[in-house]
Formats: sequence, structure tokens, C-alpha cells
Amino acid sequence: MGGFFGAVGKNDVLLDVFFGTDYHSHLGTRRGGLAAWNKEVGLQREIHNIENSPFRTKFEYIFDDMSGTSAIGCISDYDPQPLLMKSRNGGYAICMVGIVNNKDELISNYLKETCGHFSTMTGGKVNTTELIAALINQKETLVEGISFAQEVIDGTASVLIMKDDGDLVAARDKVGRLPIIIGKNENGYAVSFESFAFEKVGYEVFRELGPGEIVELKADSCETLKPAGNEMRICSFLWSYYGYPNSTYENINVETMRYENGKRMAENEIENGTLPKDLDFICGVPDSGTPHAIGYSHKSGVNFARAFIKYTPTWPRSFMPTNQTQRAKVAKMKMIPVKELISGKNLMFVDDSIVRGTQMRETVEFLYENGAQSVHMRSACPPIMYSCKYLNFSRQTSPMELFTRATINELEGEEGFNHLEEYADATTERGRKMRQVMAEKLRLSSLEFQSLPGLIESIGLPKEKLCTYCWDGKE
Repeated sequence: MGGFFGAVGKNDVLLDVFFGTDYHSHLGTRRGGLAAWNKEVGLQREIHNIENSPFRTKFEYIFDDMSGTSAIGCISDYDPQPLLMKSRNGGYAICMVGIVNNKDELISNYLKETCGHFSTMTGGKVNTTELIAALINQKETLVEGISFAQEVIDGTASVLIMKDDGDLVAARDKVGRLPIIIGKNENGYAVSFESFAFEKVGYEVFRELGPGEIVELKADSCETLKPAGNEMRICSFLWSYYGYPNSTYENINVETMRYENGKRMAENEIENGTLPKDLDFICGVPDSGTPHAIGYSHKSGVNFARAFIKYTPTWPRSFMPTNQTQRAKVAKMKMIPVKELISGKNLMFVDDSIVRGTQMRETVEFLYENGAQSVHMRSACPPIMYSCKYLNFSRQTSPMELFTRATINELEGEEGFNHLEEYADATTERGRKMRQVMAEKLRLSSLEFQSLPGLIESIGLPKEKLCTYCWDGKE
């Protein structure tokens, strides 16, 4: 994944952008970058590797070298950015969030049709942000270029540009899979992936961009350059997993959605008679599973408890390392048990999702090692049946790496993939069998998932406005 933040004002905005970008650190761990503009110097830029140090540590001395009345910053899990470009549309700094699936095809077409070139990174790879800039620069204006790029890209691309006159141009991806929110204060405007990021540095929510909308921000104005489209497919996982709890997308807060989601899960189990007997505590797998668990606890009447705590001050986020062995090891090292709440207890844990199942298996073993009597698990989202192809979220997971797919393949081979809808449904024979086998593999006393209708109701948007591809394969 990744995220960006920008601001433009009458006075220096670099401090706002420094903190605003840092507030996107939960979305990526590989690269961080800042760019600024002022009248004397023009465009300036700094990029650092943040794999072993937080963004703030790498950029704490930036104020000695950089200043500006406009600035942009980016946290990225992949390519270094922002990049500085010189083009027919003038000079600018650019960063993006998303994924380009047809990157090789676009590069090949560009080289054939323009006789142009790309700088390459280690291994001959082309920076995705440079590719997007090349596509934009084929057209006579930035608006035409951004629209063209988003039209030919297979995937998702939200773009933030800082021009060489200090104005910002922000473009939400074509169908709004990711958010872009505008903030305003007495000094000027800010633009952000996460709404809480600019609220913390003194901006109030001005408005959210619509799908495909392009705006230009100056210190004293926000002008629409291209109106929003009618089709929206915002990513449902923003609320169930990777969105920050304080953020609000499409006027729906992440934390309150998670409470509601947990409540609906408990309601469904009470109605169906599947709520386990003699539970001592409902617990969340921290951090994103915790609010779902609190909602479940409130509705079920079973007390909530934190049976283990994640020790985070010195450990990197465990879902980010690309090496699975390292990811599992880090996850286990971070878990500190509260043995008095585990030993001899019947526990139900609520996690945000189950992807490969590896970390969950480690968690369950950890609980039994600390004396748990029984462990039940609930997933706050439906069974993941498809690898995401629209964002950098979980896209490194091939379909057969998914715990659901691997289990289905064991049960009836490739034929089972013709019945994924049945397997997703807990009321069918196939659905019950998949859950039973997955629970056995994880040493769980029971395993269940939130239903897709339940998740959609908890978010509160119409299904046609949500991307649910990971669960139902529908585009």
C-alpha cells in the first residue's frame, strides 16, 4: 500500500506535511519522501529508506535543508517517490498510490510510440511513478494527461502533483477505490489519504474528492478541474482492516464501523444458535481486530479482555516484511501474554481477516502454550477467495496461497473452485466443511466468518459502491 499528504498555504507548510506524511506510516514501511517548493529555490526533494527506521527519524533534519509554501510527502511500500519531472507541462513533483498491473505493456508501448526512455532501478525495473508521469506528459495538459493515464492503466492510481509554481493537483483514482480528502485552515489547504492526518495538524475537513475527480489547490482556493464520475468502487478493506481507526471515508468512521461489524457478527451467531457456550472472554487480535471484538462482546454479553498485548516500540509491523518466516517470527515476538486471562480460559478471538492463516496458527499455538482451555476464532470479514488485483494490499498472495483456496483444493481439487460461492456461505454443506477443516488445521474449537451482507450493512454504503472483489470476485 502507501499513502500521501500535501499542503499549500500563505506561509511555510513543511512542518504540516512532515507530520501529515508520518501519520501514513501504517500504510507502508519501505520508502518515505518529501518534496517542497519555494520562490527562491523552486522544487526540492528528499527520499529515504525507512525499512529499519521510522519516517520521523529519517526526516527530522529536513528543516535545515528544505522549506516551502507548498509541499507533498509520500509513504510507499514499493518505489521511491516523490519524483521531480521536467515536461511539456512544466516542472513538477509527483507521487502516487495504487498498482499498475499492465506496467510492462505500457512501458513497451511508450518506448515504441515515443522513442523515449526511462531511468531504471536495480534489476532493470522502471519506477511506477515515472511511468505514470510519462503517460501524463504525452498530453498537452496535466488534466488531460492524468485522465489518459487513468484510462489506460489496469489497476488503480491516485495521483498528487506539486507544480513548479507551488500549486497542487490531486486526482482520485478512476472509480475511487482509495480516498482523497481535502482539509482547510486559515493558512491554506491540505490533501490527504487519511482524514485524521490533517485534522491533527490543524485543518478541518473541507470535502472528499469523488471518483476520478481532479482538483487544483492554491493557498486561497480549491478548484475542480475535472468533475467526479458516477461509478465508485471504494475498497471495503479500508474499514475492516487497513484504514486507521480515527479516519473517516465517505462520511463513515473506521472505528465505529468496526464496533457495528462486531455487533452484527454476534447478532447473527445468537440468532443461529452458534455462539459458543461457556466463553470466559471475547478478545481481539490487536490492533485492527480489537474494535470488532469489542462490538461482539457488547452484543453477546461476554466480557471483553486483552489476553495478550503487542509490544510495538521496537518491532516492525509484522504484516509488512516480504519474507514469510521473518513475518511470522516478528509477529510471535511481539505478543506478550497476560497469563491470568489465558490459563484455563475458554477464549474467542476476533481477527480482522484470514489470508494465509500462518500468523493465526502462530497465535493459536501461542495461546495454548500459555494454558488456554479452548480457542475459538472469528474473522471480521468474509472468507478471502481472490487475491486483490486493484491495490498493493495483499497482492503478493497468489490465489493458491490463500488459506481458503488451499483448503478447498484439498477437499475436492480444482472442481472446488467452481463452487467458491458455496464455500463462502456458512449455511451450505461445502461452507461448513471448509470451516471445519480450517479450524482443525489451526487447532481451533470453532471458526466462523462475517457474511458479506453483514459486512456491507456494517459499512453502510450500497454494495454497488464498494469493491468486494477479494470475497466474491465481482469487479
